[in-house]
Amino acid sequence: MLTVQPYLGFSGQSREALTFYQSCLGGTVELMTVADSPVAAHFPPDAQEHVLHGTLTSGPLVLNASDMREDTTRTHSVSLALQCADAAQARTVFGALSQGGTVTQPLGPSFWGGQFGEFTDRYGLHWLLNVPAEVR
Repeated sequence: MLTVQPYLGFSGQSREALTFYQSCLGGTVELMTVADSPVAAHFPPDAQEHVLHGTLTSGPLVLNASDMREDTTRTHSVSLALQCADAAQARTVFGALSQGGTVTQPLGPSFWGGQFGEFTDRYGLHWLLNVPAEVR
């Protein structure tokens, strides 16, 4: 089954925002900072404590956030993160949705063991497609 999860972009405020959302919605927050990730060496010292990826899970509600996803044309940005059931579904959906758009990262293996790709579709919506490691 396909699911769409909001992916919120913040400029250094992901931890604060997810903690606030948790206080309003309940659930649990998981955070990965740049420093705690395999890509830490690619970022300057002042970015190490930024949230590379954070998730608030409250029942079926999932909000993702990152300090690395800021859209400079707005205060906050939103990407549509589509979790795919398997790699075949991801290839099909990625190919269809990205047609006529701009691929910024082709669908392929990710450092977390799954598959990942991103693009902006022909209507200007930003999509992140993920196949979790356990279903590759």
